[in-house]
Amino acid sequence: MLLHYQIGSVLTRMVKSKFIGNVALLASGAVGAQVITMAFAPIITRLYGPEAFGVLGTFMATLAIATPLAAFSYPIAIVLPKEDAEAIGLAKLSLGIAFITSSLMALILLSFLDPIRNTFNLQAAGSLILLLPLIMLFSACLAIMRQWAIRKKLFKIMAKVEVVQAFFVNSAKIGIGIINPSAFVLIMVATVGSALHALLLSLGVRESFGLIKTRKREPVPMLALAKSHADFPLYRTPQIFINAASQGLPVIMLASFFGPAAAGYYALGRTVMTLPSSLIAQSVGEVFYPRITEAAHHGESQYRLIVKATLGLVFFGILPFSTVFFVGPWLFSFVFGPDWVDAGEYARWLSLMLFCNFINRPSVAAVPTLGLQRGLVVYEIFSTGSKILALYLGFVVFNNDQIAVALFGIFGAAAYLALIVWITTAARNADAGI
Repeated sequence: MLLHYQIGSVLTRMVKSKFIGNVALLASGAVGAQVITMAFAPIITRLYGPEAFGVLGTFMATLAIATPLAAFSYPIAIVLPKEDAEAIGLAKLSLGIAFITSSLMALILLSFLDPIRNTFNLQAAGSLILLLPLIMLFSACLAIMRQWAIRKKLFKIMAKVEVVQAFFVNSAKIGIGIINPSAFVLIMVATVGSALHALLLSLGVRESFGLIKTRKREPVPMLALAKSHADFPLYRTPQIFINAASQGLPVIMLASFFGPAAAGYYALGRTVMTLPSSLIAQSVGEVFYPRITEAAHHGESQYRLIVKATLGLVFFGILPFSTVFFVGPWLFSFVFGPDWVDAGEYARWLSLMLFCNFINRPSVAAVPTLGLQRGLVVYEIFSTGSKILALYLGFVVFNNDQIAVALFGIFGAAAYLALIVWITTAARNADAGI
């Protein structure tokens, strides 16, 4: 009886918690967006096929590797300052850097277009590879708007934008795909969808900005802002870049070693397996970031917050991830068509790594507050090294794509679990004043 009472008490506090309410609000947009995506997916996968998805997956993996360089991670710092004047200055600094880096990327692509296309097996994308700098800029703008919205807890606006953007992108894929189901169409829709996402969120944030009361202060000099938050470009940017490279390498290597169809299987498998992350974990991370920052400012236990959020994600994630591990190939064949059974085999092994990635979001969100940016870079180097070793063994030693993906999933799971242990230990030490 006592145990039942304690559990009931905990659940009651969770339901009444403002943190849980914000997570639910933000997750509602992700849920709506992913419901739309999954409803359209069986039609889209039957229209385009593995090869087209493989080209799109390689393009997006290349974009993911380049995107961390767009604004040098300064948008992440927007949540931290106590004063809005400094946060606005960080937003302007981020935007200026994004314009410069996107322009440099455009020059590089114009100068070395053919070698880049050949290296990453993007011949089917044609001249659309030149859209990479544009999407980089859109992604930076989106990151700036998202961090400002998180700072101001505009989670309702973020949720609405997620749903509208998902409906547009998936409708466009089907509408245009009926006429021309090609990788060209998928990449073009991704570009326009990225721009739309940034535009809609900026409109929503601007509309709400008038409701926010801020004290007028002198603008903070850009150089001073850049220096005071230098740990983001110095440590967070390399960490995100290395992590993106480790996630994008399987797609790029599969395309290079086994062709675009294999890359397509991986791209779909990973997309489906990251749905729980999009539905819940991302929302937890984005709400948790300002929450743990407040906790640090007010002397609350950061360790307890991280552990409770992590255990909550374990509870929500164990069923979907374990289901894919045991029946992934059959499930993918049934939902997406018989051409995608190999994607289910990939997803089976990716589920191990992505489950651990799913539950480590509170730990990652706590890194800036705990001042562990430098340590995260070191961790990421070792983590990525282990994943590269896994891919090397699978591709070069065993010459088998499924073994490579399986090893990648196992090594990745171990790395993410190690991250959780490290961050929770650091939080407990911080609470104790060590």
